[in-house]
Amino acid sequence: MDMFKDKKTKNDIILALAVIILAAGAWLGFELMKDDGAFAVVTVNGVETARYPLDTDAEIRLESENGGYNILIIKDGKADVTEASCPDHVCVDQRSIGRTGEAITCLPNKTVITIEGPSDAEVDFVS
Repeated sequence: MDMFKDKKTKNDIILALAVIILAAGAWLGFELMKDDGAFAVVTVNGVETARYPLDTDAEIRLESENGGYNILIIKDGKADVTEASCPDHVCVDQRSIGRTGEAITCLPNKTVITIEGPSDAEVDFVS
């Protein structure tokens, strides 16, 4: 009976390693497919309020409807929230973003900053 237990443990280890390798490969593939972004798109309470190019350095104060604010810094092709009025500062603790699809979210201020590429700026759904 011990022979089957050792074989089962060995197979479990092989299966776990295979799953880890496949997951790492999929993650790497998705990361390599992302393009550098062109715009930081600001959405407050579900409504797009501004679109800033990532190739121009700027410091912007984003006001929310509840009286709160976020300070958005765009520098070297990346966007970063460096200051916020929210109590938890999760948005400030997030890393800077610059690749298509990345986002910084501040739930208390209902503010989302999303990176979009140049082709995302004007999409024609009619043709």
